[in-house]
Amino acid sequence: MKKFVADTLEEAYKIAAETLGCSVSELKVEVVQYPTKGIMGLFAKEAIIVAACPDLPKAAVIQEDVADVAPETDAGSVASEAEETDVQTATEEEMEEESDATLAQDDPSVEGFFEEEPVPLSDEEIAREIETDLKALIETSCFDIDIVEVDVRDSTALIFLDGNDAALLIGKEGYRYNALSYILYNWIHAKYGLYVKLEIAQFLTMQQEMIRNYLVPVIEEIRANGRGRTKVLDGILVQIALEELRATFPDKYVAIKTDRYNGGKYVIVNAFNRR
Repeated sequence: MKKFVADTLEEAYKIAAETLGCSVSELKVEVVQYPTKGIMGLFAKEAIIVAACPDLPKAAVIQEDVADVAPETDAGSVASEAEETDVQTATEEEMEEESDATLAQDDPSVEGFFEEEPVPLSDEEIAREIETDLKALIETSCFDIDIVEVDVRDSTALIFLDGNDAALLIGKEGYRYNALSYILYNWIHAKYGLYVKLEIAQFLTMQQEMIRNYLVPVIEEIRANGRGRTKVLDGILVQIALEELRATFPDKYVAIKTDRYNGGKYVIVNAFNRR
């Protein structure tokens, strides 16, 4: 028996059938490992099977028979019989392909072996899927978080967490919040193509209010001089400042830059270069 590995059992069956030259219903299969999705894309397992096809293809038997008969005939008859055998072999192969195709369509035991094109999930379905995986992750942690809510809007996953240990998830000066936001973004953006906005208790709301107050004199300076920049900001603060300044100055160039001396991030606002 031969080993086959794939993401799903259906794909493993299909690869085994194609490799061994028989239909799925003819396979003799043992499942070594069932596939699992894991949690948040981690600890996923592939499907592993060992398979064999006990019946040899008819074309192989016909070719062996021709090889045995060939020495007892002259060259002309061998050539004629070989041509007839080629035609017969081609006909047999076509009949087998049609039979396999019919079997795949009509035999209920074959249904489900071949993966269909996945149906795109709606925003509501994606939100519920993220929420379920996130709850499973938090249940394995030591944090007491009893509220996990997810909503998907405008290509962004809005995540709200709250509970007795909400402050611990935020951490000192928001460093743990920044780390969690980074982890969630790498998971959700890679799997669903969404951006992430994480709210733990009222932390994000308070950060947004603080940045708005800080940006008041910065915005006045930019309006007066046509350009300006923020101070170096940590983590989520630089992203909030970017969104606020882009909304205030839609006709200017607004971007995040890195300080060459300490590696910190800040937001710069300039006029677009136009000829």
